[in-house]
Amino acid sequence: MTASDSGAYRVLARKYRPTTFADLKGQEALVRTLSNAFAQGRVAHAFILTGVRGVGKTTTARIVAKGLNCLSADGPTVDPCGTCANCLAITEDRHVDVIEMDAASRTGVDDIREIIEGVRYKPVSARFKVYIIDEVHMLSRNAFNALLKTLEEPPPHVKFVFATTEIRKVPITVQSRCQRFDLRRLSAPDLIDLLGAVAATEQVTVEDEALALIARAADGSARDGLSILDQAMAMAHEAVGADQVRTMLGLADRAQIYDLFEAVMAGRLAESLELLAAMHAHGADPLVVLQDLLALTHWVTKAKTAPSALTEPGISELERTRGAAFAEALSVAVLGRTWQMLLKGVGEVQIAPQPMAACEMVLIRLAHVADLPSPGDLVKQLTENAPSAAPAGDMAPPLGAAETAAAAEKPSAPAAPEPVSAEPTPGDSTPSEPTMAAAVPTAAGQPRDFDDIIALCSAHREA
Repeated sequence: MTASDSGAYRVLARKYRPTTFADLKGQEALVRTLSNAFAQGRVAHAFILTGVRGVGKTTTARIVAKGLNCLSADGPTVDPCGTCANCLAITEDRHVDVIEMDAASRTGVDDIREIIEGVRYKPVSARFKVYIIDEVHMLSRNAFNALLKTLEEPPPHVKFVFATTEIRKVPITVQSRCQRFDLRRLSAPDLIDLLGAVAATEQVTVEDEALALIARAADGSARDGLSILDQAMAMAHEAVGADQVRTMLGLADRAQIYDLFEAVMAGRLAESLELLAAMHAHGADPLVVLQDLLALTHWVTKAKTAPSALTEPGISELERTRGAAFAEALSVAVLGRTWQMLLKGVGEVQIAPQPMAACEMVLIRLAHVADLPSPGDLVKQLTENAPSAAPAGDMAPPLGAAETAAAAEKPSAPAAPEPVSAEPTPGDSTPSEPTMAAAVPTAAGQPRDFDDIIALCSAHREA
């Protein structure tokens, strides 16, 4: 690892910040659009960049500023040299014509008034005066309103570049005056490639599984991934191993998560609690364990509904083999129920005074319902196991319209007393119940009015 000229160590997230459009990872659509716009001379006067933290919004804004003002070309270029006076000054954040403003600390109308006053003056040494406003959604409503007129019709020598993580908080009147670019999260393969390249440049060996763990923890953020890699490299003496990263992040072993999932879904409660206790003893966070179980449930459901996911590149052998086995054994209904219970459990663990106890309770509930049929299966079982013939005196099944009409034309057809009197109780000479049963109308198969319902309940003595 190297230090800067001043002797202070520069973290990887700053040291390896992209300086050209070619260095931007995972933002092909943005790069293609801006490249064509620069090449055709169709550069907009205002851009708004949005996306999650660490995907390169402010970095992209600086690259745009360099492309507009690079001295190596006669006009705006998508390939700034990075070595001319303007490029170096912009990279070091000291160019007088490229003004960066943090809207989180300067939110009022007075701050915007400085911009409105400054746009009237031409740039000192650059082609364009570029205003970069970071976290622009933090501006007040009055500040946004004060900026609207200047933003709609700025002088030809002025460009605006806004960056925000909360695009919905930016008024639509501002968005409509800008070209919007949504910077997407970096995919896991892109992050792994980036982290591997940085590790190779730093001459540090990092295991492939460790890179995958870091990429998963970064959640699509290049800055987060580089920060975690920086920490892992500081912790390791030589090579960075998966166990070290897992310990540092408080993650459970991936194989243990699969073992825990299998034990819970099989209803083996004692084994499940023992596995959880072992992972907790090795530093696993109960909340992370439930989140890993959630991710595994989603993966198994995806593998069951879309088997082609098992053949996607980047899938480990563990995920492919055991994931396929779970997908074969578990139904979508069971997986959906598991997902809902785990999702509720995550919220419980987050607010519980004892997260470990809350996590154990979630696993206990899961293990107890693991072998229970789903509501759909219960309905199916009840339907299939329903008696084919109703007992004597029960309501006959509903008849169709044709059968009902035929029965109405034959009043002598219902002979309710005869089946009842065919099986008299020995020694019973009082036909009171058969008489009541005979009073129940069965021509139409069902009671026709409330009086029929009363007669039916009386016949079965279920009033």
